[in-house]
Amino acid sequence: MMSRKRISPWSMLRHALLLSGALIILMPFIWMISTASKPQTEIFSSSVHLIPQTFALWDNLRTAFAKADLWRILLNGLIVTVSIFILQVLVALPAAYALAKLRFLGRDTLFALVVFCILIPPQATAIPVFLLLHQLGLLDSYAALILPFTISVFGIFLMRQFFKTVPDDLIDAARMDGLSEFGIVWRVMLPTAIPAVTAFGIFSVVAHWNDYFWPLIVINSEQLRTPPLAVANFRNNEAGTDFGPLMAAALVIITPLVIAFMLAQRRFIEGITMTGIK
Repeated sequence: MMSRKRISPWSMLRHALLLSGALIILMPFIWMISTASKPQTEIFSSSVHLIPQTFALWDNLRTAFAKADLWRILLNGLIVTVSIFILQVLVALPAAYALAKLRFLGRDTLFALVVFCILIPPQATAIPVFLLLHQLGLLDSYAALILPFTISVFGIFLMRQFFKTVPDDLIDAARMDGLSEFGIVWRVMLPTAIPAVTAFGIFSVVAHWNDYFWPLIVINSEQLRTPPLAVANFRNNEAGTDFGPLMAAALVIITPLVIAFMLAQRRFIEGITMTGIK
């Protein structure tokens, strides 16, 4: 007979703490789904309950789509985040390869500057970048939302840490086969770095999908509003205290992020583990 494994009190306490922490983190999302599924009368009812007595999610979604152009908002978010991510990868991969595998004078100093740049908040450079875009006539456009984030020092750092784990023999073999340095980056290093690219993609997409500060500064046109900016405008101009449609709109906005993370979860964890980020 197989002996049953004894569960220690410490293990039970650890799991209880983890479950409690997960519940605290998920509670705002649970409350958002609950509010989006209730009619207005239940939302302002004196009795508090998570499960709605009358399921009104579809009505709230119809109201949200009717009052706010959610399809346009989602398209704007997709265009901005995907464009930023592609440009960041195009810059980060060659830069990370040079810092990880090429030997040149000042390489360690340059990498130290990259690490230092991670400490600089985007708000510190917002005014100079805004003035530059104004001089170039790029305000209130997709370019204003995309170009300032083309270079990601965090992406360079993450890719560099991953490339350090790639054996030098693989690169030497590619050179012997006649590949150029750029050929090695795109034909050898990129396929091996898919987990790191996926992990960085999650960080990049979530950060720029949820960015409220920069779009608020550079965007005036309603058709260019990104998801956070559009939800705030919907709250101020349309929904008001009508929290059912407001929470339904917020639910629609965060759903693509949840789906993307669930699809890339395995690669995301693998990429974080292999790059040594704890």
